Amino acid sequence: MMRKKHPVSPKLHIRKNDQVRVIAGNDRNQQGQVLRVLPKAYTAIVKGVRIVTRHRKPSSKNPKGGIEKREAPIHISNLMLIDPATGLPTRVGKKPNEQGKLQRYAKKTGAFIKHD
Repeated sequence: MMRKKHPVSPKLHIRKNDQVRVIAGNDRNQQGQVLRVLPKAYTAIVKGVRIVTRHRKPSSKNPKGGIEKREAPIHISNLMLIDPATGLPTRVGKKPNEQGKLQRYAKKTGAFIKHD
């Protein structure tokens, strides 16, 4: 299945190391940490979510081959950020902080979201 690619890298509400909840699909209501964000494909890889099975042929690195389970990308629109203050999913906005720098904030509580 070919994914539609966006012409410009979009500004995303999800970043690496964020805690997110899946809001749609087979893995609905699962939570996990974002391991990687793929902005051009508008997807993210979340730890423990959307596990797929890959059958690997034997190679010099893996002489036995075998079946490997790993996370597959999930569309960004199916993810919602977990508010660090409350532990509940929230929408994300951007507004300037005290220093005037644009920063993400939780729309439910209004608190700024710290990024590691």
